[in-house]
Amino acid sequence: MATYLTRRTWNPAGEMLALSEAMDQLMRNAFVSPTRWFESGFNFDAPAVDIMETPEGFTIKAALPGWKPEDVDVTVENGLLTLKGEWKQEEESKDEKNKWLRKEIRYNSFERTISLPTEVEADKAKAEFENGVLTLTIPKSEVVKPKQIKIAVK
Repeated sequence: MATYLTRRTWNPAGEMLALSEAMDQLMRNAFVSPTRWFESGFNFDAPAVDIMETPEGFTIKAALPGWKPEDVDVTVENGLLTLKGEWKQEEESKDEKNKWLRKEIRYNSFERTISLPTEVEADKAKAEFENGVLTLTIPKSEVVKPKQIKIAVK
């Protein structure tokens, strides 16, 4: 049985292309379907939040760029703050002359529940929506009262 050795020339452009394809696959797996990396099914569509506690209460800011206030519900009940939203896709055009070349905007829904460390007065909570940021101000309380909060547009 004969063994033949062949000389392979190094092709840096081919190596870079292979690396580029590998990185593309990594990014697709990590960011297009990220929930498969978390057994808990972490929802990447839920808004990022900042929560500050003061002696008077809590200030919560949620990043909701592109969302309309009427598409977001805020509920405070039994020490839990729940943010829910649904962004529905607009009606498709029936015009046969128009066709999508690219469609990257995701129309989705989210629900995020945050446990507040102390009891609050939900009926005195305030919500404002400005420049894609929802700001909630919730005073601390002795008694927890469920309250649906309407979002005011500035």
